[in-house]
Amino acid sequence: MTTDAFPPAVARLFEEYIEDRHGYLSWLGTQVDEVDYGRVVLSIPFDEKLTNGGPDARSSPQVHGGVAATLVDTAGAVAQRTRYEDPLAGGIATVNLNVNYLRPAAGDLTATAEVVRAGGTIGVSTVTVEGPAPDGEGRQPVATGQVAYRLFRSADGSALDG
Repeated sequence: MTTDAFPPAVARLFEEYIEDRHGYLSWLGTQVDEVDYGRVVLSIPFDEKLTNGGPDARSSPQVHGGVAATLVDTAGAVAQRTRYEDPLAGGIATVNLNVNYLRPAAGDLTATAEVVRAGGTIGVSTVTVEGPAPDGEGRQPVATGQVAYRLFRSADGSALDG
């Protein structure tokens, strides 16, 4: 792995695509907070449209679990791209997605993804999703996940240290 900073121009392209051009992720309000080699932080601000319905929804709105799952999958995939020789080339397909829900999510969500392995054809990322603590003091994990991806690289693209 390189010790140089991740290229800011490429990070801005990730940000522009996710925040402005990707229909679903843009609709969710997904934001790119940090991009580095093998590590990505994404967030989705609280929005009532993303909550579960039901009788308690007004007094204690909870973010739908699918939002956390989307953060796990997306953050893990973007983290994998940071390990490509050319992060904008090739493709990624989710092979297996595992999400463990730890507690209800009731506010802005932040996902931190780290690459466990970026091999020649398979990559694995772990992700922690955090939300506000119930007492309003700090943040706490609301979900954790691990994702395996099929990596489709360009003809000459390879992991930085795969």
